[in-house]
Parts: sequence; structure tokens; C-alpha cells
Amino acid sequence: MKSIVCLLLLTVFGAYAQTNNSVVSSPDGKLVVTVSLENGKPAYTVSLNGKPFLNKSPLGLKTNVGDFSEGLEAGKPTRMTKIDQTYELPNIKQSKVHYVANEGVISFNKANAAAIDVTFRVSNHDVAFRYTVYPQKNALSCVVNAEQTGFVLPAGTTTFLSAQSKAMVGFARTMPSYEIPYTVDDTLGENGRNNGYTFPCLFKVNTNGWVLISETGVDSRYCGSRLMGHPDGLYTIGFPMPDENNGNGTSAPGIPLPGQTPWRTITVGETLAPIVETTVPFDVVEPRYEASQKYEYTKGSWSWIIGMDRRTVYDEQVRYIDFSAAMGYKTILIDALWDTQIGRDKIAELAKYGASKGVSLYLWYNSNGYWNDAPQGPRGIMDNTIARRKEMAWMKQIGVKGIKVDFFGGDKQETMKLYEDILYDANDYGILCVFHGSTLPRGWERMYPNYAASEAVLASENLAFSQRSCDYEAFNATLHPFIRNTVGSMDFGGSALNKFYNANNTPNRGSKRVTSDVYALATAVLFQSGVQHFALAPNNLTDAPGWAIDFMKTVPTTWDEVQYIDGYPGRYVVLARRQGAKWYVAGINAQKEPLKLKIKLPMLAAGAAYQQYSDDAQLTGKVTTAKLPKSQEVEWTIPTNGAALIVN
Repeated sequence: MKSIVCLLLLTVFGAYAQTNNSVVSSPDGKLVVTVSLENGKPAYTVSLNGKPFLNKSPLGLKTNVGDFSEGLEAGKPTRMTKIDQTYELPNIKQSKVHYVANEGVISFNKANAAAIDVTFRVSNHDVAFRYTVYPQKNALSCVVNAEQTGFVLPAGTTTFLSAQSKAMVGFARTMPSYEIPYTVDDTLGENGRNNGYTFPCLFKVNTNGWVLISETGVDSRYCGSRLMGHPDGLYTIGFPMPDENNGNGTSAPGIPLPGQTPWRTITVGETLAPIVETTVPFDVVEPRYEASQKYEYTKGSWSWIIGMDRRTVYDEQVRYIDFSAAMGYKTILIDALWDTQIGRDKIAELAKYGASKGVSLYLWYNSNGYWNDAPQGPRGIMDNTIARRKEMAWMKQIGVKGIKVDFFGGDKQETMKLYEDILYDANDYGILCVFHGSTLPRGWERMYPNYAASEAVLASENLAFSQRSCDYEAFNATLHPFIRNTVGSMDFGGSALNKFYNANNTPNRGSKRVTSDVYALATAVLFQSGVQHFALAPNNLTDAPGWAIDFMKTVPTTWDEVQYIDGYPGRYVVLARRQGAKWYVAGINAQKEPLKLKIKLPMLAAGAAYQQYSDDAQLTGKVTTAKLPKSQEVEWTIPTNGAALIVN
């Protein structure tokens, strides 16, 4: 990583002392954060091109060693620094990132002593800020009881939000797990289901543009947070609910002094392009430890999504190993209950058989502990350091590539520590980690080198459980590229080519897929996770179109670049992703009427040859070849629940 940090001299030190205002602008000068201190209370605003995107919003913390949200005085003059960094991000969104921002550190005192700093980093479309808390008298640690941090959206803003669920509800008391459906184009002033909203949170600010609010850099040193709705466009930071983790552990995080909070992030754009293309969750964090080896991000198959629990048996996993090998995939995921329905000795045999085919295993585990009642095994391993490391040594011995750990207990600091402990131990044994029934990843792709993906979304399992989920599949898919998946890897487990979610692909059992085969291919591009276990089945080798199977054999899971083309959350989406010199342009339509688009593709040269996958009105797909005209434009008509796809 190359890092250049240049100190900039300010000419406004005197003005700051008189007005108690400080301004931090983006490198291009268009995105502006203004921090003020009035009557002892700090606040900030955010504008882009002179238009307000956040009105005056509160700052500050309340701790057990002092209230740092009021009664504050201006501290040291604002320190300004230019940040210019390049780094590699091989597993999410953009493989090589150049991050340029201006950083301002605004200090506040209380009772003539240093209290807190607020550090703002402002790039051309992103704002990130965090607090540093200083020792108070003899106190070298504190509990943050509440954050006053707020975000005040202008009147008329509409919302695209997923409510936070109550704790200890749902299947086996496993929630919250970030799986509540989104409400779209909703009004300000709501508070979800009275428990706020899960990050990330998307807002349309009148005709000005879009705002995405989230957080990053959360690890064992803090808790995960949510956004609480209030009247008059105000949203504030909320800590975990007391009854998460079965009521064990504190909701309020503790930090040493001096100590820092995670980063709150605000992505701002006049279009959705900055939202889709942002790398701010990764720009402001650093790796927590070194990789024990070079990790490989792979495609794989997964029997559970089609066959459910009863198919987690030896012979079926042999069949899926053979299927992965036929597809050129390097892994299979063996899901819950393998410990009792297959057994450890047979798992070792499967690992050996898979190795002979060039296919490695991912194994499912219950996160377990005292925080829920999920009965699926293996249980009682991942929550205990001694048992966990012994298990991981066994996995390394037989050649297991990764684990999928499920059913976590919430967002408290101790739960964040469990995620980190699992990741850190797994790195010692060269094991990649996927989390389900889990929290949102918050910069983890860069922080933890063996982190692969998290679910944290209403994912493909719900398509198997419910026809309603199938009926709304395209609607939900037009949300994720703008919200959930834009801030972190999303293990959706989709791209099914079965017409029915059962092992025989017949209408007598399971829900029916209403989307097209081209749609299935398009979501393999639209949804991103470095490791993908697709919802394909061995029967697809003979009952799915050959062109669909051929595409799924070659589609990447890691990308060098992403570009927003067109779309509106809940209606349609068109994105382009690049791996090497090859571009994939994918679009899907969730509207009731066919979508007619004329899209410009400047990333492709005029005259470039491409393959186009398209649907007719009956959702029957076909593949054609063409050359891009001089205008670099193509015209698409995408039917409801259908898709279009270009590969050059």
C-alpha cells in the first residue's frame, strides 16, 4: 500500500476561534461539511454543489465519565490533512482503489480540559467521521452510554429502509439478523417497527439527489449500531437492544481512553452512481492482521437450497462434488446437520474425494452459545476458543477450505468480538469465513483477510420457503445493488435455474420461480460476493439451457471495477462490472410493464463485438451476437421479472 499524507496549513485559525465554525471540503470543493458549536452543542451540515443534503445535525457522546454532547468549548484549532492512498481490494467492488480526501480534526474541550475530537474525512462523494475520547481526570476507560450523533434529512426526503426486528424473535429466537423486507419511497418521521433501521440506509433528497448512511470499522472494540427515526427528519445512532444475546452483555460499548469510535459514513450523489460505486467502507479502515496465506475466492454449489435438510447426506454431497467439478467450480458447501447425518469420518472421506476432483469443502456451523435456540448442528464449537481451534485444526488436516457460521445473537460488543475471534482463529488454519443469520459487514473485506461474505439480507432460502418471496424476487433484487450490497459482500446464494425449489424440479413440491433464466444469470453479476455458492443443481446440466450453464461456468465472483448505468430502487437496475478487459452489463426489471431503455456503454469501443442475453415477453431467453454501433448505445426491452445481459 502506498500512502502519502501531506499537512496543509490553514489560514482560518483566527476565524475559527471567533465563529466556532470549521469547514472540511472535498478535494474538488463540491462536497462541504460545516461543523459548528452553538451554546456548547456541536453540530454539522453536509452540502453538495451548494445544495443541502443534511441539515444541521447533532454531534457528541454521552459517557459514564462525562457528557460530551453539550457544555463544550472550542479546543485546539482545526488540523487539516490531505489523505492520498492506494490499496488493493481483491474481494469486493474495485480491485485497486485510489482514495483521496481532506481530513479535518475538530477538537472540543469541557471544563478547560480536552474532551473529544471529531475527525471528518471528506472525499468527492463521501463523508466519514468518528470520535476520539480523551482521559478524564483519573479515568482511563469509559462506557459510551449514548451517541447524540444525528442525521437531519431535508423536508420532502423519501426513504428506502429495512426495519430492525425485535430481539429474540423469529425462528428459534435468532433475530435480529438483518432480514426484514424494505419499505421504499416511504416518508420521513417513521421508526421502522419501533426499533429503528438496519444499516445501510438510503434516502432520496427531493430533486437534489441521494444519501446513503452507514458505518464501518466496527470490530471487537465497539458495538454495531442502527438508525433510530424521529420527527422532523432526524435519525440518530442507536445501540443494540438490551435483550439481544438473550439479554446477556451490555448494549453500551466500552472503550479505553484515549479511544475511538467506528466511522459513520455518508455517501452523497446527485445520481445513484456514487452510491453504487462507493468504496468508503474500506477507504477509512486498516487490516487488523496479516493473512496467513493467499486466499482464493471461488464459485461452488450447494445442495441445501434445493434439497433442504434431508439432502445433507453422504451420497448427495458426492453428487454435488461431481456437479461442481463438471461446472469447473472449486468448492461445495455442506450445510447444517452434517455432523449427525454424515459424520466426521465420512466428511473426511468427502474431503478426500473432493480433492481428487479439484473440489474443496465449506462446512456449516451453528454459532451457538447461550443466545438462541437454533437446534441445528454442529453446535457448541464456534463459541468456545478451545473447541473452535481444535475443530479448525481438524479441518485443516482434512483440507476444508472454509466455514459458514450461522445464527448469531445481535450487535452487542461481545458479539462483534465473537466474529473477530472466529476470523482470527480461522486465519491461523487458512480457513475462509462466511457468516449467516448475521450482522452487516462493516469494512471487514479489508479488515480481515480471510473474511469472505455475510448474508445480512432476506436471501435465497426465503425463495425456497415462500411463494410470496418468489413473487417479489425481482423487486428485492432491484434494491440490493443500491443499498445492502453496495457496502459489503452479500452471500445471497441465488441464481437458481430450477423452475421449482425441489430436488426433482417438479411442481408437486416447493415454491415456483417466476423470474427468467436470463434473470438468474444477471443476478450473478448484480449481486457481489467474493465467494459464491450458487443455487444451481446437478439436474441443470440437462434441463437448463446450455447457454445458461455455459455462462454460469465462466461468470466471475471478483471484479476489478463497477459502474452504475441506470436504475431506481424497487423498479429496475442496470450495472456494469469489469474483470480484466471483459465487461458484463446486467439489467433486471421489477416493474409491471416492460422496461424500454436506451443505454450508453462508453466502456466498450464502437464496433466491439458482444454477446447479448435477452428475454421475450414469455420470459424465454436467447443469446445473440452483435457489434456496438458508433453511438455506443444499445436498446433493451426487458419484460417484468426478466433481464438483459451483455458480455463483450
